[in-house]
Amino acid sequence: MRHATAGTGPHVLREINRDLVLRILRSAEDPPRVTDLSQATGLSRPAVMRALADLGGAGLVESLDPADVAAPRIGRPAQRARFRAELGHVVGVDVGPHKVLVKVADLAGRVVATRRLDVSDRTGGAEILAAAVDAIAGGVADVRTGAAAGGPWAITVASPGLVSTGRGDVRLTPSMPGWAGLPIVDVLRERFDCPVLLEHDVTLSLVGERWLGVARDVDSAVFVQWGERIGASILINGVPYRGAHVAAGELGFLDVGTAGSGDTPLAAGGIGPFERLVGAQAILTLARAMSAADAGGALHRTLSLAGPDSGLPALFAAAAAGDPTATAIVDTVAHRFARGLAPLILLVDPQRVIIGGGVSRAGAPLLDAVRAAVAGRVLETPEIALSPLGEESVALGAVRHALDSVEDRLRV
Repeated sequence: MRHATAGTGPHVLREINRDLVLRILRSAEDPPRVTDLSQATGLSRPAVMRALADLGGAGLVESLDPADVAAPRIGRPAQRARFRAELGHVVGVDVGPHKVLVKVADLAGRVVATRRLDVSDRTGGAEILAAAVDAIAGGVADVRTGAAAGGPWAITVASPGLVSTGRGDVRLTPSMPGWAGLPIVDVLRERFDCPVLLEHDVTLSLVGERWLGVARDVDSAVFVQWGERIGASILINGVPYRGAHVAAGELGFLDVGTAGSGDTPLAAGGIGPFERLVGAQAILTLARAMSAADAGGALHRTLSLAGPDSGLPALFAAAAAGDPTATAIVDTVAHRFARGLAPLILLVDPQRVIIGGGVSRAGAPLLDAVRAAVAGRVLETPEIALSPLGEESVALGAVRHALDSVEDRLRV
């Protein structure tokens, strides 16, 4: 355990220098030279050397033999250092009603193992938790070699619903019956003997975008997960906003004045008014109704034969190909979606809106239509982009969250 120290003095400065050097080493793709570290941190060469000595003494950093580094051999070989990312691993877990996705990463954030298990809509919460345990154990076993044999340093689990991060439990999950109330943290902590954190899945999607996606260069953003369910996460001053009850961003329950929206939102199997308007199933229902006007048309025939998983891809493919009926459907969907998104933009005024989830796979036709529909409803139009991380955004955000949680263990 590190002892408390005063907030000033040479020891504090030395600790700050170590953290600066370690941060650069962890993010470097190739082992940097001492000169590179000095330039990146603004520290003198002696200060960098002292920091490397401290980090090396703690086993976090090693100096490299110039013969082991592919570099020009003109002049005196430069001294280089490497962060020992293989010392440990963290685990990010995306648990949802259809899959469990596990990613294991080293301490530099490089994903070294992935496990995915598909689960049925009829699978109970306890069975999904057991599947998550198996998937994590499999991922950890894939990388259990050398110094990392002691197991993960931290696990972050992403869950839909209302997640109480302080208590470490899930209070409400309409899309996953039997999941709320399970001792998720306790089960995983006992099984893997490491810190276990629980976080909302859409919040972690935003964390993933902030780390590896299209939110890296902004401090104000909104991420919208658009699928059968619709949720949002809000970034303010670089920090996800969770709300007083950790329930911020439940966009799917927004009442935009649709027919029948006066019903209690949870009365329809937990589907909120906005989700009943533009959720994945609502889009498919609308598409089949609008295409029925042209009963002999190719789109109507395609949608009539399509299953629940192929209907939307077929619709969006037809829109991309210029089918007029499909284009009209996408335009209608975009305007409906803008009715819910515009109030959020007006309230938050984000620099960027990122759309993820299954519906985002529609690509350019839907994105262009949403941009046009939103522009007429807000005072300032933010950038609107599709998530490049796709269905991996949640698990990657969970990895980043777990990495952040082990920062104290990397300080010496």
